Amino acid sequence: MRHGAINLAFAVDRTKNAPALDEADLEDARDSLEGDSEAYRRLVERHQAYVGQILWRFSRDRQVHEELVQDVFVEAYLNLNSYREEAPFAHWLARIATRVGYRYWKQTKRQRRRENFSFKDWDQLLAEPSERMDPSQAAALVHELLAQLPPRDRLVLTLRYLQELDVAEAARRTGWSKTMVKVQTWRALKKLQKIAARAGKEISLS
Repeated sequence: MRHGAINLAFAVDRTKNAPALDEADLEDARDSLEGDSEAYRRLVERHQAYVGQILWRFSRDRQVHEELVQDVFVEAYLNLNSYREEAPFAHWLARIATRVGYRYWKQTKRQRRRENFSFKDWDQLLAEPSERMDPSQAAALVHELLAQLPPRDRLVLTLRYLQELDVAEAARRTGWSKTMVKVQTWRALKKLQKIAARAGKEISLS
């Protein structure tokens, strides 16, 4: 890594992919619509960890994170009749989780003044030998850096570079067109590069 380069790859999400289409999910979703609370409890238990992984990108405050996860399953329950069984239930939940996390960012952005990101901690991290670097610390710093961007820009960079989603999947998660994802990614990168350039830094994607 070049000195002063901010490597977003440190924060890449290495979690497992979403579960595939599962007959148990389909059956529990149908039973939940009929008022079976135990069926919905099974859906929550089956997918809670996956939803939690997605929302860790939106808040690293554990209390907030737990509340966001709960919000996803409440919203999913209230909109269960909109689930179409052609796609895995987990994919449907991922889209709701993205929407909930994005809404949280927009709300908190309005409630507090944007704080200036300090590159001091990043410089200290880069001063460490590569074998001693703490990936979790680097991920937290990237999270703080992206928080300097408007929520829409922060979202697209999180999906494309931290969760490593392709354009098609990012479009599905957000409800945007593929063209919009590409344009928004380009604009967001330009803004991020300007923030880094003011401090004499560069953005590295790999």
